[in-house]
Parts: sequence; structure tokens; C-alpha cells
Amino acid sequence: MAALANTYMTTQAVGNREELSDVVSRITPEDTPIYSFIEKGKCVSIHPEWETDELAAPGENIKSEGDEYAFGAITPPERLGNYTQIMRKDWIISGTQEVVSEAGNVQKRKYQKLKKGIEIRKDVEYAIVDTNASVAGATREFGSLNTWIETNVSRGAGGANGGFDNATGLTVAPTDGEQRAFTKSILDSVMQAGYQSGANFRHVSVSPYVKSVFVTFMSDSNVAPFRYAVSQGGERNTIVATADYYEGPFGTVMIHPNRVQAATAATARNAFFLDTDMLEFLWLRKIQEDKDVAKTGDADKGVIIGEGTLKVKNEKGLGVAADLFGLSEAG
Repeated sequence: MAALANTYMTTQAVGNREELSDVVSRITPEDTPIYSFIEKGKCVSIHPEWETDELAAPGENIKSEGDEYAFGAITPPERLGNYTQIMRKDWIISGTQEVVSEAGNVQKRKYQKLKKGIEIRKDVEYAIVDTNASVAGATREFGSLNTWIETNVSRGAGGANGGFDNATGLTVAPTDGEQRAFTKSILDSVMQAGYQSGANFRHVSVSPYVKSVFVTFMSDSNVAPFRYAVSQGGERNTIVATADYYEGPFGTVMIHPNRVQAATAATARNAFFLDTDMLEFLWLRKIQEDKDVAKTGDADKGVIIGEGTLKVKNEKGLGVAADLFGLSEAG
């Protein structure tokens, strides 16, 4: 039934107060699995270097009685390096906006400083799982994890490994192969290669979709039936359709869904097998506010900046299952 004539309504009122909550809900995830797992260190140059070495392959060692010594040549260790990458976030807020009353204070300096710092940390994670080779010069870029691994690899048809190039001192980006579905066979093959190389894989970082494919391995005929402890006294029935660990012939790994790897189709197509002892992130300049930004007008300027690089101590301690369908069953 319609309102009576001359009923004064909210649509006519001009003095009603607005209601805007002071709580600002931020749903964007902040987790950075690989960066969080690995050790953090410090470097003092834009091009930190390190060396790797390995034992000779085992073989027959049979000598004759009274044999004269013969001395073999020493194989020098391999010298590796990566370049630091500068990452920056900034903002500018008018002097008036900085002092007016505002719901949630999300457009204030303190909030922006916190927010931009978290964003840079996520950018570090993205740079780690990206597919870019290292770049020297003024606009430097550190070689991503994918550009280092060349030993413990499973790739689709037509793909080619990257790796560190001693001649240039830079890493080389791998070549994409034909995409395929993630399977238990691929998982086992990378873990076997890693075991034979001396790796001690503990974690596998994958896109959320690949994690959902991993869960289906429970139905494989060669996998032990899943057992679930009922903690509700039999009063509730629970459908169990998840698994986090894989215990195979060559070790046990935890499968981590990584939201950052789902950022693009290029980053989602790789599953990284990690021995976290073989990785370190070196900071030349830790993430911090640049307090020397000049004030040139009636505005508050802010810059959060950091500079660092990924140290891959020995790529044989890492692995990758590449060219996977990473976002859906078709790509």
C-alpha cells in the first residue's frame, strides 16, 4: 500500500547523516610461502657471488700393489652470482586529507606505509616464482627460481631448461614445453631425480589448482587408503577430500598451495620442489621507508623501498615440474 500524501520521506530529507563504518575490510591474502620458508641474509654489493662444489661420482677404485702414484687434476668449484633487484612502492596524500577525519584512516600515511610494505613482500614472492632471467645494469633483476633449475626437472615435450651461464654470469630463462596434467608419475620422477642428486625435498609449492589435482592422487591404486580420525564422537559425518603430505619412495614432502603462483598462467605452470637449506634471500637494503623524500608542495609523499636478491646455493637441491596445467584442466 502506498504512503499517505505529503509523507516526508528519506528521499526528500537533506539533513540525514551518512553512515560509513570505520572498519575497512581487506580480503587480499598476505601469505608468501617460499619467501617465508627460506633463510634471510645480507649482502653488501649489487652482485653477491658464491661457489658450489660436489663429490666425484662413485666408481671402481682398484690399484696394484706397489703402484706409483698418479695425481689427478683438481676440479675448481663453480662460481655463481645473482643481481639485486630494487622494489619500490609510493604514495602522495594532500596535507588536508592527512588531517581530516576519515573512516578507517586508509588514506593516511601510517596505513599506506603498512600496506605498501606488505605489497613489496608479495612482489618478492612473485619475483621468486616468476620466469625472468637475471639482468645486470642500472635496471637490475634477479634470476627467478625457475631460471636456475636444470638438474631435477620434468618438462613437457619441446621444453628446454634454463640455468646459470658461466660465460655471461647470468641465468637463462627456460623454454616452455607442451602443457600437461600434473600426475603422480611426474611427482615421483622429480623426487627420484632429486634423491639421486642429493636433494632433500621438504616442500612443493604449487598453484591452488595444482594442489586440487594433487588431492586426487588419493584415488590412485598404488596409494594406501586414506584414514581419518573421527573426533566428534561419531555424531558427525565428514567428507574428507584433502591431503597435505606426500610420502613416496624418495621422501616426504608437504604440498603448499601458493596464491602468488596463480597470478599469471606463466607462474602457475610450475611446481617447485624445495630443499629450503639450498635457498636464501639476501637483502642489500631491507624493506624500509625512505625518509629523505623531499617535500615540494602541500602534500605528504611516501616511499617504501627494498633491494635484494635470491641466492640459490646449489640448484641440485631444488626441482621443478614444469609445463603443468596450472589454472584449470586446460591451461
